[in-house]
Amino acid sequence: MEHALSPTVLSELRRPRPYPAVSVLTPTHRREPDNAQDPVRLRNVVAEAKKQLEADPAVSRERRCDVVEQLDRALAEVDLTHAEDGLAIFAAPGEHQVWSLARTVPERVVLSDTFLTRNLVAAQAAQRPYWVLSVSAHQVTLWNGAGGHVVEARAHGFPLTKDRENFDAERQERIGDMPSTFRDEDGRRFLREADSAVGAVLREHPRPLYVTGETAALSLLDEIGTVTKDAAHIPHGGLAHGTPEAVAQAVRPLLAAEEKKQADEVGRALEQARGRKEFAAGVDEVWQTASEGRIRLLAVEENYRVTVRDEHGDHLLPAESDDLDAREDIVDEIVEQCLETGAEVRFVPDGSLADAEGIAGVLRY
Repeated sequence: MEHALSPTVLSELRRPRPYPAVSVLTPTHRREPDNAQDPVRLRNVVAEAKKQLEADPAVSRERRCDVVEQLDRALAEVDLTHAEDGLAIFAAPGEHQVWSLARTVPERVVLSDTFLTRNLVAAQAAQRPYWVLSVSAHQVTLWNGAGGHVVEARAHGFPLTKDRENFDAERQERIGDMPSTFRDEDGRRFLREADSAVGAVLREHPRPLYVTGETAALSLLDEIGTVTKDAAHIPHGGLAHGTPEAVAQAVRPLLAAEEKKQADEVGRALEQARGRKEFAAGVDEVWQTASEGRIRLLAVEENYRVTVRDEHGDHLLPAESDDLDAREDIVDEIVEQCLETGAEVRFVPDGSLADAEGIAGVLRY
């Protein structure tokens, strides 16, 4: 299943497809007992997608069989034992993808000539993804982080390993017998190589970078590094050979501090915008100004969701999920629209925007 949504990947997902491009969304659950319903619910929503394909006169038999086969392949790839909060399946003639999302989604099936990406975009923004580079004398490991979830990134040449003979890095780090290899020319060259490699990653997938390692390694990166010099440094050795859980624990205090700092900054920006009368609050007003491209900064409470219906294109009104014209993912629509128009999007703790009904914006004009 896919997790990392880069600008390149998003552009490819939004590329027009031969009709039908099928998007299947369903909420999932991380823990018992709620996750017991996930397999049945997933099979049912995929069955609904097949039913809609069967009933659509614009879909030829050959193309329908192709897309149904892609749906079946996607279904076989789903691993609900590692489910997050939502799941998206995309299927079109000759292709399919499965995306696991750390943000809940409404259950729906959409047949179009493009895939439905707004829920992926909103989930990515809410998770605030980051990279962790763990440096040791003979290995540099890259970790892909989002929220409290960390996995090793085995791409872009990572993990980088330095040639060695009869060397047990884990044992020597553990007993404090690590030779001073960071200052010799081979050690400097190795860290320059790591700095260059992670720089290429950041150009393709820009996000905050944290670097862990022994003090000597971090000191050398301060001297010779480019992107690693300016990253947040965490003096914690052993993580180049560590577990995802250990890496997540090491970066957690910095993530919490950064989250609080950003929430405070958002609060000040919203208060100043009120004084300048450049402020929008509530889903209806924010939706209208986002549609006009007027929002510079969007603030959303992390778990704010609301179901609405569109009143003749002018206003949003409260609605029930089973209403025919209900829009259950209007918040994700707004997030995607704001990002598309160059706005900064910040998710803040629940309750932070109580006086703005969970969502607010700083306007450009």
